[in-house]
Amino acid sequence: MTAPVVADRATDGDRSRYRRERELREGHAVAQGAGPTTTPVREVDTDPEVTADRPWDVIVWDDPVNLMSYVVFVFKRVFGFPDPLAHKLMLEVHEQGRALVASEPREQAERYVHALHGYGLRATMERAS
Repeated sequence: MTAPVVADRATDGDRSRYRRERELREGHAVAQGAGPTTTPVREVDTDPEVTADRPWDVIVWDDPVNLMSYVVFVFKRVFGFPDPLAHKLMLEVHEQGRALVASEPREQAERYVHALHGYGLRATMERAS
């Protein structure tokens, strides 16, 4: 009596399945039944006008709650403005409903808005135009 022969070789179907599994683990996109394909390379635009980060404007809005002298105090404390500039910006907020108080990179603008909120002022930020 002879022992059955056990095939210790992988079939072609097994090889392609293992290859697809390995390529998927390595991050390659593989179409069903097709050979391996690579992920397309993204082109990066290096135009300086596009890659340069435009500043963010910090805007303070008028509210019926805070006193004008308090707004001047906050502008001096948060931004370090001299008294005449802080007073001028406070009047702009009061008379026009809003004032642009800073134009900074995003993280600094976020810090200013957060600090102004901490003092109870209404402030937002938007991309500089």
